[in-house]
Amino acid sequence: MSLAVVYSRASVGIDAPLVSIEVHLANGLPAFNLVGLADAAVRESKERVRSALLNSGFEFPAKRITVNLAPADLPKDGGRFDIAIAIGIIAASGLISLEQLEHYEFAGELALTGNIRPISGALPFNYACHRANHTAILSSLNAPEACLIEQSKVIAVDTLSQLFLHLTGRNKLALQQAQSTDTLKDYEYDMADIKGQQLAKRGLEICAAGNHNILFVGPPGTGKTMLAQRLLTILPEMSQLQALETATIYSISGHEVDPKTWRLRKFRQPHHTSSAIALVGGGSNPKPGEISLAHNGILFLDELPEYERRVLDVLRQPIESGYVSISRASKQVNYPAQFQLVAAMNPSPTGSLRDGRSTAEQVLKYINKISGPFLDRIDLQVDVPKLASAELYSMQNETSESSEEIKRRVLQARQMQINRAGKCNAQLNSNEIEQHCRLTREDRLFLQTSVENLGLSMRAFHRVIKVARTIADLSEEPQISRPHLAEALGYRALDNIINELRY
Repeated sequence: MSLAVVYSRASVGIDAPLVSIEVHLANGLPAFNLVGLADAAVRESKERVRSALLNSGFEFPAKRITVNLAPADLPKDGGRFDIAIAIGIIAASGLISLEQLEHYEFAGELALTGNIRPISGALPFNYACHRANHTAILSSLNAPEACLIEQSKVIAVDTLSQLFLHLTGRNKLALQQAQSTDTLKDYEYDMADIKGQQLAKRGLEICAAGNHNILFVGPPGTGKTMLAQRLLTILPEMSQLQALETATIYSISGHEVDPKTWRLRKFRQPHHTSSAIALVGGGSNPKPGEISLAHNGILFLDELPEYERRVLDVLRQPIESGYVSISRASKQVNYPAQFQLVAAMNPSPTGSLRDGRSTAEQVLKYINKISGPFLDRIDLQVDVPKLASAELYSMQNETSESSEEIKRRVLQARQMQINRAGKCNAQLNSNEIEQHCRLTREDRLFLQTSVENLGLSMRAFHRVIKVARTIADLSEEPQISRPHLAEALGYRALDNIINELRY
């Protein structure tokens, strides 16, 4: 039969929609036509496929070859369809039984020698393939990543000839074994490494317990970056689904997914010269940005006022919604972006408020590089002061709490939140705040007065309540009380600096 249908999948965001590769051989002048909204890389597959077939010992049909990538309105890009097109031509020539192809899906780029190269996005490809109860055929270099999907069927191949022998039953290839779930769960650093800075460590514990965003304000060298890195060590471990979501984003971005570390949360630290597209994603063929690469992990923005104001402001919507929608003329994609924001900054352009080198006007101008609406989305602003040399020396032999000890309290507080509302406190909406964060009349008046004195917005007002709810959870108390509110209001370091300089 001169018609064959082979299955593959496109890559659209984190999804992998099915693509049917229809190959038809007809009499007439030799030609090779490829249709179906293919980009330049897909159209160039004609030459790769021709050379790969010839160099693998096959005869290239001297016929009119038409390859249709269906559905025709779905954009296709990259070299992932090469082996599917090649197998389609071989099958249409009568060398492979069409029944053999019904339960397979192919993805791989062909070298001119007939070797099969890996693709980006092997994980979402195999996930979609598994849900369709099909067997995925991929490059052997993609197999370790694809096998992260438990109970999926994956066959790894190195050459087109090897694949042909498998499909014809002459040399059957075994299914790849799924990777062991025994992966690394520990980080190389610990909260016990940090001496002093009890207020900052308390702020991190609250941040981890309620999934809050946090800003460290302090002079250079006070340990802001060390604190940010150690937040990972006290966060709950990712679930299987969360780990797969994060790994999928890395897979479609072309990053290697290491089976040993894929269950660890990511820590992304973009430089302050990064553009808005680098942070949220984009391009003519939209790719994930830093906020999506930090999905289920930490996005650390050091030297916060050095970022362009408009760059920071593009983060406002993803911080609230947990995803980013990127629209281009040819397509629209949605990427998840549920990250915890950790930021750090100096309190003045010279590094310290107490060095006498900055006027109040200069300090306010420096802080005002960050917009108010962006700051409203940060739950805790924690002061990280410079410690005296004598104080540091006295702490050398001090035993600090380990990450494991703090993590136990964090997990207990999180479980209380899940049992109460089904989500972390930071994700509560206004109706849920009224339901789960009730205040007495006196406490509400106290909070309203404090918020007015600090000049906070209604969004910041709600965030103070949510932080107080988390503090109460860490104390295993069912109701928010005045001490919880007072402590939550104490984590407004930047607001306090602004008010002090203005008045």
